[in-house]
Amino acid sequence: MDQGTPKIRRVVTGHDANGKAIVKIDEVCSHFKPGRGNAYICNIWTTDTVPANNSGQEDGGMREGKFTMIENGSVFRILDFRPGVERRMHRTDSIDYLVVMSGEIWMEMDDGVEVHLKSGDVMVQRGTVHNWINRGTETCIIAVILIHAKPVEAGGKVLHAEG
Repeated sequence: MDQGTPKIRRVVTGHDANGKAIVKIDEVCSHFKPGRGNAYICNIWTTDTVPANNSGQEDGGMREGKFTMIENGSVFRILDFRPGVERRMHRTDSIDYLVVMSGEIWMEMDDGVEVHLKSGDVMVQRGTVHNWINRGTETCIIAVILIHAKPVEAGGKVLHAEG
């Protein structure tokens, strides 16, 4: 883990052997992984089915891989984008719900249009080609939930995941 990664507290509930609700995990995330240049990711939780299966004891945040998306599943992650984050135009077969927790970021679309987002802003990303640009002087922290979706159909074409 990079020393500058944010201190994100992860609390996960579950059940004991008698079916009583309990806190299974209460920790500060220490499993941030390098993403593209100048970026880190931390999966808070992942599922491999939708609807999710809340039974079992597996820690869905520790599943191996970075997971741009999990087919028929979901990913809840924290993104840590530093100033000068490496360019990566991409599209996922998912619907993404994003909340900018701190800092600021620019979302660039495939036609060059940019949208400036700052702390407290929310975004719904619906399978569009995009890139994240941090032109600020501080790290931008984004919470994002990705839920598998069918590929986008637009203009008589199917637009599959890319990048």
